[in-house]
Amino acid sequence: MLRYILLRVLQVVPVLLGTTFLIYWMVFAMPGDPVAAMFGDKVPSEAVLEKLREQYNLDKPFFVQYLLYLKGIFVGDFGMSFSGEPVSAILARTFPVTIKLAIIAIVFELILAVIIGLYSGIRKGSWFDNINLIIGLLFLSIPIFVVAFVAQYFFGLQLGWFRPTVSGGAPLNELILPGLVLGFSLYATSMRLTRASVIDTLNQDFVRTAYAKGLPRRRVIPVHVLRNSLIPTITNTATDFGTLMVGAVVTEGIFNVPGVGNVLFNAILRGENATVVSFVTVMVLIYLGVNLVVDLLYAALDPRIRYV
Repeated sequence: MLRYILLRVLQVVPVLLGTTFLIYWMVFAMPGDPVAAMFGDKVPSEAVLEKLREQYNLDKPFFVQYLLYLKGIFVGDFGMSFSGEPVSAILARTFPVTIKLAIIAIVFELILAVIIGLYSGIRKGSWFDNINLIIGLLFLSIPIFVVAFVAQYFFGLQLGWFRPTVSGGAPLNELILPGLVLGFSLYATSMRLTRASVIDTLNQDFVRTAYAKGLPRRRVIPVHVLRNSLIPTITNTATDFGTLMVGAVVTEGIFNVPGVGNVLFNAILRGENATVVSFVTVMVLIYLGVNLVVDLLYAALDPRIRYV
């Protein structure tokens, strides 16, 4: 187990370097002058532009900029945004908000997917199974911004159950509605995976053997069927968590969530190399960490899996 963990940690290094290099190169290759864009319609003097380019290392070649950025990462310096705020301060302010939002969505997704997927798999072909397959297909087909606007209008404005937009402090109770929207948009895939896995597991020899030994259904379903059916669901959930950390831009925009999505989108538009790459670096580390935890959970879920 320890050897496996060390090997996975060592794999993080090339992935991290490759990801940061590609992102930095794509941001660097974007057309336009990010320094000039800071002034909008105003035209500053060339001396001011040159001073700002020197301040943000934009006057240096690409590889020099990238190496300076890597050097800053190793000493805990993620650079400065064009607004003059340290990127580390922006990270500390926005990442906790997005992580809370992602956790709410993932918990809601897992609860729905496991309960509904398990029951649909056991009752394959029943009216409950058919209705949930149709509902899941609807959620897969409807764009997330439609679900977000409908939920915001009915539950936020009409019924008043939730605050329609998130305030600056992003308290947990105000993140529930956008978290539920994200969870509903993701649960359909996990539910179908759980259902298919349960149907497959029910036909396995070890399940028939458990019934043949006289074990009751209340023992066979949670211990032998559900445990062995959760591996594809857990794998998909890890991918969803990474997606939420990176791609919740639309939902954060609609509900005015002061999280990673809004900041990253604006940083890309302004060409803020340090901000974009710093955020991506932290996202990659989180994504790799989540996948490592999921890999280790496999052995707990399926006793046939062992690490050497």
